[in-house]
Amino acid sequence: MVAVTCGSTWRHCLASAIRRGALGLAVLAGSSGAWATSPTTDPSQAIRPYHVHVDEAKLTDLRKRIADTRWPDKETVNDVSQGVQLAQVEALVKYWGSGYDWRKAEAKLNALPEFVTTIDGVDIQFIHVRSRNPNAMPLILTHGWPGSQFEFLKTIGPLTDPVAYGGKVEDSFDVVIPSIPGHGFSGKPTELGWGPDRVAKAWDVLMKRLGYTHYVSQGGDHGSVISDALGRLAPPGLLGIHLNMPATVPPELVKPINGGDPAPAGLSGPELTAFNSLSKFFGRNAAYGAMMVTRPQTIGYLLADSPAGTAAWMYEKFAAWTDSDGQPEKVLSRDEMLDDISLYWLTDSGASSSRFYWENNNNNFSAAAQKTADIKVPVAITVFPHEIYRAPKVWSQRAYPSLAYFSEVSKGGHFAAWEQPQLFSEELREAFRPLRAAVQKTTAQAAR
Repeated sequence: MVAVTCGSTWRHCLASAIRRGALGLAVLAGSSGAWATSPTTDPSQAIRPYHVHVDEAKLTDLRKRIADTRWPDKETVNDVSQGVQLAQVEALVKYWGSGYDWRKAEAKLNALPEFVTTIDGVDIQFIHVRSRNPNAMPLILTHGWPGSQFEFLKTIGPLTDPVAYGGKVEDSFDVVIPSIPGHGFSGKPTELGWGPDRVAKAWDVLMKRLGYTHYVSQGGDHGSVISDALGRLAPPGLLGIHLNMPATVPPELVKPINGGDPAPAGLSGPELTAFNSLSKFFGRNAAYGAMMVTRPQTIGYLLADSPAGTAAWMYEKFAAWTDSDGQPEKVLSRDEMLDDISLYWLTDSGASSSRFYWENNNNNFSAAAQKTADIKVPVAITVFPHEIYRAPKVWSQRAYPSLAYFSEVSKGGHFAAWEQPQLFSEELREAFRPLRAAVQKTTAQAAR
């Protein structure tokens, strides 16, 4: 692991973030130490218990549809250049229909504290696990596509109870894991405008509604875009963000990358690797995104009607983006992948989740498109080796002026928390550790 901290810039950003939070909210010592206030008692802002239960009729229908699948003929190449291979999808889908048990996935979710609350007219379903450490740092984790809350389940233990996983009690987190509107068991927006900025505002409302005065945000994929939006918004109490898919591509390289042009002269080794990875991604592997950005409703018909189509659409990304040499079963079990695929199928969220792409409609890797220079809170980045591209340190420092932590780790891919939950958790402990003592000191002074 290679990490860097940014001294005076980091201290200035942190002090500003703490002041905003300390002035905006009064501190209440208690179950969450220096991080909490009294939660709201407004009935319209009620936080309601949530329990997952899918009707058996939906599961019966799913198995029937799988049994009636009409398969295409086999690809005419010996690799994945034409798309995910028939043998891989057939094996997964047949197991889905005959060996997989959704009730076990339900049990995993229902073993956790689940809630729902209405924000800006949409129900937000979320998991909220408090650490036994009363001074745990509040953390909101945001999934992406084709991910979900399932991505983070294996990190809850290491984050909330670090001692049991080789860490220190003072590195504990309270963990909040919401489903993005249009995904999972959250509500589906029926009006325009639910892009990253609006979701970020809803996340801040959620954390304040839970009674937190200060918190940090983490995300990859859509989660990184939403965390960036939170960083630009910089609401009182947001201390910093951690990203595992940062937007660092310099403005002058966006056009040649998108156009498949040769790499310009003068790039360093890491920059050239990143350039070539992104050029290949946009040239050969980004058709799914172009479809969802431009025609989410059209792709929604396939995803609403065909289990095999849904499985192939999502499994291809597990195969391409995990650190697994194209065999995602090396890092994720079939049941884990089918938990996620089943969640999208059973909530019929193929179209609604695709609309988030339509609402975003930005280059998620471009620093200019994501306005990263406007982020003033401390930023932490961890680069996992099989991410869609490895963000070079020099690009990251240029893109995020408030970069406080940069680390390159030895294993893991796009679904970092899912693939490497222990390593992911260790990175968050390390990245956010400097924020803890400072905010607790400041809030203690404000309380006197």
